[in-house]
Amino acid sequence: MVPTALGALLALLPLASTLQSPAGSQHGGRTPEPSKPALYRLSQFLLAHYQKGTRPVRDWRTTTNVAIDLMVYAILTQDEKNQVLTTYIWYRQHWTDEFLQWDPARFDNLTQISLPVESIWVPDILINEFVDVGKSPHVPYVYVSHRGEVQNLKPIQVMTACSLDIYNFPFDVQNCSLTFTSWLHHIRDINLSLWRQPELVKFDRSVFMNQGEWELLYVLSHFQEFSVKSSDSYAEMKFYLVIRRRPLFYTVSLLLPSIFLMIMDIVGFYLPPHSGERVSFKITLLLGYSVFLIIVSDTLPATAVGTPLIGIYFVVCMALLVISLTETILIVRLVHKQDLQPHVPEWLRHLLLERAATLLCVRDREKFSQSRRQSLDISRQLENNDSTAKLTPYGCEEPRECGAMEGTRSAMAFAGRTEGSAALQDVLRETTAIRQLLEKREEFRDVAREWLQVGYVLDVLLFRLYLAAVLAYSVTLGTLWSVWRDA
Repeated sequence: MVPTALGALLALLPLASTLQSPAGSQHGGRTPEPSKPALYRLSQFLLAHYQKGTRPVRDWRTTTNVAIDLMVYAILTQDEKNQVLTTYIWYRQHWTDEFLQWDPARFDNLTQISLPVESIWVPDILINEFVDVGKSPHVPYVYVSHRGEVQNLKPIQVMTACSLDIYNFPFDVQNCSLTFTSWLHHIRDINLSLWRQPELVKFDRSVFMNQGEWELLYVLSHFQEFSVKSSDSYAEMKFYLVIRRRPLFYTVSLLLPSIFLMIMDIVGFYLPPHSGERVSFKITLLLGYSVFLIIVSDTLPATAVGTPLIGIYFVVCMALLVISLTETILIVRLVHKQDLQPHVPEWLRHLLLERAATLLCVRDREKFSQSRRQSLDISRQLENNDSTAKLTPYGCEEPRECGAMEGTRSAMAFAGRTEGSAALQDVLRETTAIRQLLEKREEFRDVAREWLQVGYVLDVLLFRLYLAAVLAYSVTLGTLWSVWRDA
């Protein structure tokens, strides 16, 4: 009888130790055999009766607090037309699972273990701005500590919707948000918090690859509660990614060629306006700028919302080239083909050859005034010659000469009508016609000279107005871009 009772007592000892063990009371299972490795025994111990479909709290009133963290690794692409930003981030989650706890002394002092992420409960935290599933690598494990603290670390390629403002391109700064929230659970079930301090998250660029087009300025974090139509609230953790474009490439490939073409257009004003080379030169520049715009059209960002300032800059530069060509055509028209033009009006002569020449400090303004006086003297002389020619058809200037001519005429009349008198009259008529032709040619030359002077003064005036407009436009754009660059 004694050996039988002793054997029954020995058989009940393992069961009693199992009932007294805290871990056994948590999972309702038996402790694995000590002969197996500690990692194997611990994983078998934790997952033997684990229910991953239930939020891991013993009291359903307990809120599961999920701490999240974010580090930006790279800015991959930016689609301005579709308003999509692709980034690569390192994302971390941390929460407490009350059913994944153990005593390290019973498992060779093992305080941390990696478990398959498919075998345990994970919070349903998503990014609200997701527009497409990125090519993110799959991390199949999570870290679990003996206190039940779970760490889920994974890299994510995020393709998110972002309101991209490209008006300041290529000196633009973008602010895109990543909103992490539980898609189903209310704030009383799952609450969110920040893993690290906001200051540490803001200026953390330790893993950022900064050799691309974009530069990471800082990352702002903000917690808020969100509710729909006064229903239950949801916890949201927002991260604002503030990035800035590096403009060197676009400055060299877009702005500098345009600036060089505009400088050549300004230099083209120093070509003589009476030569036809200026018109062909301006037309060549206009065609070259058109080809340049066709080449760079694919580089400019395209959106349906608005036009970047650099696009407006190119359009204004094209308009300035057209205005320059129009001004050149006007000046060339003034200084050529003046044979059919009348004299310069007195008001235009006074306004341009005197007032404008003095205002513009044109060096030849004295020549203009002298030329005007000479033209007036020639006109008076021509009028006197015409009146004298009417009074003395033979072209005499002194009374003695007129008397001599009358005597000759009397002698010829006395001799009778001979063929010599007819020949003399023909000679006189031819001489008068030649004189009138020379006077008319001189008058045409005076008209051409006057319009040439008007053309030169008007060319200087329009050139300086054009130069002032270009300089004001350049200073305005440079100031705006400098302010945006340093903002």
